[in-house]
This record gives sequence, structure tokens and C-alpha cells, in this order.
Amino acid sequence: MEGVEAGLIAELIVSDGGSSDDTQALADAWGARIVSGPASRGGQLRRGCAQARADWFLVLHADTVLQPGWTAAVGAHLGTRKAGYFQLQFDRGGRVVAAWANLRARFLGLPYGDQGLLIPRALYAHVKGYADIPLMEDVAMVRALRGQLAGLDAVAVTSSAKYRRQGWIRRGARNLWTLVRYFAGTDVATLARRYRR
Repeated sequence: MEGVEAGLIAELIVSDGGSSDDTQALADAWGARIVSGPASRGGQLRRGCAQARADWFLVLHADTVLQPGWTAAVGAHLGTRKAGYFQLQFDRGGRVVAAWANLRARFLGLPYGDQGLLIPRALYAHVKGYADIPLMEDVAMVRALRGQLAGLDAVAVTSSAKYRRQGWIRRGARNLWTLVRYFAGTDVATLARRYRR
């Protein structure tokens, strides 16, 4: 594993929200510390980070994989005090959607959770960590990190399954509408219920 060989990964924490597949068995086989609790995107990330002992956290969704060479970008970034995110690609198709996500992250400072987050412990504590909310936890976090966030010259590949199942345009429009409603002050629990329909 590249991160272990480069000396960048000292611990692996999997925050499980009640999965019924082989997540916990696979995590155990890799020597991960497993944290369990109610299913809630923000809550799961918050619980996982609360267990971490390192000075930097690398937060990835279960369906996101960093591409070879990422350790060089991360190693160079560790000399800063800022948080970092990766450049997004999908495992199948979605070049236009990924390009839009990368532009949004660069110019609007709004990377999504699929792009991963590398954050120093001190900065994580300063912004009071992930909000324990069922949706938009990534947006809440990057808004708190405004001015303290930088793009990394490395790629995170995430699953396109939801987009392919629902349609790229339909899913993208739904995500954008959810973001607009969140910024307008709609209750996050309401957004989460409608998002998962």
C-alpha cells in the first residue's frame, strides 16, 4: 500500500453506519479500527476523526480510491497548515461532471466529500470538526475552511454508480438543487429525506 510504504498512513479507521455487507470483515482483515454508530454521513465522519491519533487526517468515502502517486502531493502539502482536496474523476464516464466539480472546487472553494479531505488536526479542531448531520456535511466543512483549503495535484477516483443508475444530468441537477436549497436555509434533515428517495 503506497501510503504505508511512504510512511504517511499510521492508522486506518473505518466508521461504519450499520452496513449489512462485508465492510466490517474487510476492514478487520486490513487491520483497521472499526467505529460503529448510527448511519449519518456527518456523524460517521465525526466519530472516525474523534478516534484518530495522528496530526493529520485523510478522510475518504468508502467508494473513493486515490490514484498512484498521491503520496508525493500529500507529502509536499504537509508543510502547510491548510486542508487539501484531490482532483475528482469517476470510475466510469462522467468527464463533464468531474470537470465541473473540479472547477467548482477551484474557483468557488466547494469541493465535495468525494474529493477527499486532508486536514491537520489543529485546523480540524479549530473549525469544530464535521457537523453531525445526515447530508451536506462536506459543504458545511469546506465553508468553515474557507481560505484554508488548497487543491492537491493528485486524483481521487470515485464510483459513478448513482449517476449511471439515475442519469448523469438528472443526478447532477438534483445535487445542484440540493446545494441551492441548503444555502437558502432548508433544514438538512428535510434535504436528506428527499435526496435519498
